[in-house]
Amino acid sequence: MAGDLFGEDAPAQREGAATGPVPLAERLRPRTLADVVGQEHLTGPEGAIGRMVAAGQLSSIILWGPPGTGKTTIARLLAEAVGMRFAPLSAVFSGVADLRQAFADAEKMAAAGKRTLLFVDEIHRFNRAQQDGFLPYVERGTVVLVGATTENPSFALNAALLSRAQVLVLNRLGEEALATLVVRAEAEVGRSLPVTDDARAALISSADGDGRFLLNQVETLFATAIDAPLDPAELAQFLHRRMPVYDKDRDGHYNLISALHKALRGSDPQASLYWLARMLVAGEEPLYVLRRIVRFASEDIGLADPQALVQCLAAKDAYQFLGSPEGELAIVQACLYCATAPKSNAAYAAQKAAWAAARETGSLAPPANILNAPTKLMKDLGYGEGYSYDHDAPDGFSGDNYWPDDMAPADFYRPVDRGFEKRIAERLAWWDERRRAKG
Repeated sequence: MAGDLFGEDAPAQREGAATGPVPLAERLRPRTLADVVGQEHLTGPEGAIGRMVAAGQLSSIILWGPPGTGKTTIARLLAEAVGMRFAPLSAVFSGVADLRQAFADAEKMAAAGKRTLLFVDEIHRFNRAQQDGFLPYVERGTVVLVGATTENPSFALNAALLSRAQVLVLNRLGEEALATLVVRAEAEVGRSLPVTDDARAALISSADGDGRFLLNQVETLFATAIDAPLDPAELAQFLHRRMPVYDKDRDGHYNLISALHKALRGSDPQASLYWLARMLVAGEEPLYVLRRIVRFASEDIGLADPQALVQCLAAKDAYQFLGSPEGELAIVQACLYCATAPKSNAAYAAQKAAWAAARETGSLAPPANILNAPTKLMKDLGYGEGYSYDHDAPDGFSGDNYWPDDMAPADFYRPVDRGFEKRIAERLAWWDERRRAKG
């Protein structure tokens, strides 16, 4: 019930005495902000949270970071540090009725002189209308809102809510922070992990920055009778490897495809392969990656190497013909071709400039000399008059005007001095010289 969720006895419920042994991750939950590892840029004396605590005054905040980095813990310790009531709520299990009850409870406590820190886990799961419901209570100071999200707040939260809350970014836990958690776990249990030094390093690396995941793995090791320390190979067989954090329709998806695109544009085949592998290993749809590489071939290579687009489309055909995993090598080939090809965005820039000109010039008619004249009336109106058939001209070039009479010729396409476009630039310069000589 909502009343139980927000009751003053909430901290006691965390101990789990009535339901069995308390998990190791819960037993090691920090008791003060100074105990939080890996987020010193926020919790330290010069961090945003450290300054709030020192001032004894909290403002509404959004904690944005990967799983297992301490968002819930920081929220609880914030409330304790400034003497506020901690009211936790999960957007996964709660609806409008729970929100109303939470706000009603906060108003009663405010009347009694006790302020409420309302912690909303997975706040991005509330829809736009539900998020709007927070606004009057935040503005009146009925609650100090602390939301936690693994999704980019720019996309997941209302602009109105974001304007009333400070977004604080939590880092994935580094190896030093994760190693500290292992040491604390050993001190709590009273013995060392039954692994070799190399296996210990592999265990920390496998956590992928998630402290909760690491402690759950450590707890599994402590709970099992192991005769001799496990080496990395034995540890890998004993524990399931954590899959990389990756949501195919959310922020991680766009971050990695952006990283791949930038590495390709920067002509770094090694980094390009890494980001490609990160996406495919995590379960991304290979045809999505191929579509992005095909787009890259036109946007960032273009006519500097016309074969790039051919290679990418061939990779698409090969993947569809072979399937996975055999066809993924064709994706790798396309990726490497694009990463090592000469780069030019001249075609992309030309498209944008030409589209802009088309919108600005409206319905200007083509010059009469390049219009077909299939009827006598059209011939009488001058359609096609004076047209030069280029194949009959010297060098196959007439130098005629093809622009509307009321529009000056423009330079939309400007090839770069790289790859095949260098030859195109030379050809364009020769044609321009012939036009000037004729004019």
